[in-house]
Amino acid sequence: MKYQNKPYTFVELVELKVSDLERSLSYYQEIIGFKVLEKKDNKVFLTADGKTALLSLEQPANGKTKPQNTTGLYHFALLLPSRADLGAVLKHFIEINARVGAGDHLVSEALYLNDPDGNGIEIYSDRPDTEWKWNGEFVAMDTLQIDAQSILAEGASTKWVGLPEGTVMGHIHLQVADLAATEKFYNLLGFEVVTPYPGALFMATGKYHHHIGLNTWAGVGAKPAGENSLGLEAFNLVYPNNEVLNTALENLKTNNASVVEENGIYITKDPSQNKIKLIVK
Repeated sequence: MKYQNKPYTFVELVELKVSDLERSLSYYQEIIGFKVLEKKDNKVFLTADGKTALLSLEQPANGKTKPQNTTGLYHFALLLPSRADLGAVLKHFIEINARVGAGDHLVSEALYLNDPDGNGIEIYSDRPDTEWKWNGEFVAMDTLQIDAQSILAEGASTKWVGLPEGTVMGHIHLQVADLAATEKFYNLLGFEVVTPYPGALFMATGKYHHHIGLNTWAGVGAKPAGENSLGLEAFNLVYPNNEVLNTALENLKTNNASVVEENGIYITKDPSQNKIKLIVK
């Protein structure tokens, strides 16, 4: 999990608003394999290792279904420690008859699901970065059919007992209104494009294949979902130190992007109104 640690800037906690907290909680525990870290009022923090919150679920009083073709979450992506772990997860999904999509992205192998509110979830394992193919500053990515039998064989001796301890939030993929404006914004936060893709961009720090995915597949010019919409509330970006964070904050202020401080956490929004919390740990 080299790229989800210092000296890189990476995504850690993704906060979701859900329609039925108990239903979502049982889904994320039984199907995905999270453990409860903490419960506060109507908000639950979920973890893989018993220490780090990777996902929070909250049931707002007046939540409304996210309108179609709006900006917001495309999926969040849980990165497993090994391909054997991916095999164990795939076997678990087959046993419970879960509806799963899949893709071999050259840099990684991934499974896809939707939670009860339609929030997209990716569960993946990376191929070794020594096998990633770079063409100049861009890494080669694609969406091909996975070799499910090979993945299952790799995980044959690994028992599924929930998300393994080493699981991290590998990346987040967002629906946005305009790729050029959004690319400029995430440049300010310290991210660089590592792969252009039809209607999408993948951005990272430190030459990861992507910490942030962006797409306009809901339509160029798509509107934000609205304050009370279910789905993405916010996500955290963890900076390696205050110096790197302060550079990002200065970049935002110089470019007249809104930054608000709440309890020592800096909050900003990208041009499509996706809320981001900037922190140092």
